[in-house]
Amino acid sequence: MSNDTFMLPPNERPSWLEYPRSFCRLVDQGLVHITPWHLLEAERARIDVRGLAERYPSRELFPFAHRQDNDDVACWAKGMGERVFIIHDFASPGFEDEGGFDDVWSWFRQAIEETIDWD
Repeated sequence: MSNDTFMLPPNERPSWLEYPRSFCRLVDQGLVHITPWHLLEAERARIDVRGLAERYPSRELFPFAHRQDNDDVACWAKGMGERVFIIHDFASPGFEDEGGFDDVWSWFRQAIEETIDWD
């Protein structure tokens, strides 16, 4: 699987964003569809980052995964390192937070649990 499919080049992503090694490893290993979660392809990330900025202008978020059965997206936030935030997109500002994880691996463990429950 090509990293270009899932990662924006440096000149197209926020200056504060470096993709975590853990995310790169998921892409390298092809672990991109863990139903109900799916890693965002770069084109979708381009669109979603603009939408999140419009809907939540007080936050700087970069989405990397979406959940197929609702409007939840997994994001990184400026100044928060590798911490993952679950944002319920399209919720009213101030009501979008659905929780978070310390890092991508913590999010991934929960995503695997949700995959098991999905089946």
